[in-house]
Amino acid sequence: MKPFKYTPPRASTGDLRTPVTFYQYVPNDGPEPGESKDKLLFSTWAKVDTVWMKDLEVAKTNGTLSDITIVIRNPKNDYQPNNKHYVDVNGTDYNIKEVQPDFQNTGFITIVGELKQ
Repeated sequence: MKPFKYTPPRASTGDLRTPVTFYQYVPNDGPEPGESKDKLLFSTWAKVDTVWMKDLEVAKTNGTLSDITIVIRNPKNDYQPNNKHYVDVNGTDYNIKEVQPDFQNTGFITIVGELKQ
């Protein structure tokens, strides 16, 4: 029989130290191209990870060097992030590429974002 070994969760409440804000963008009025922030959707604290050193070479070849991983508490029905929303981290906007629930710890969700062009 395999002995029990405790593995701590990847994120805990104490790791959520960065304020993040989720926005919705709309196209600009008039003939000028571009987008502007429309409305604030949700604001919370998050754990933000950049590309890890072990994944640095893979990120360079894929062109995903500026991607970030954000872990937030699961807001349940208050807000559901999707790929049409943007997240502001320390004044920098990121497109949400992927939202993944954490099945081991249902209190958190993981969001992958790429730098807004």
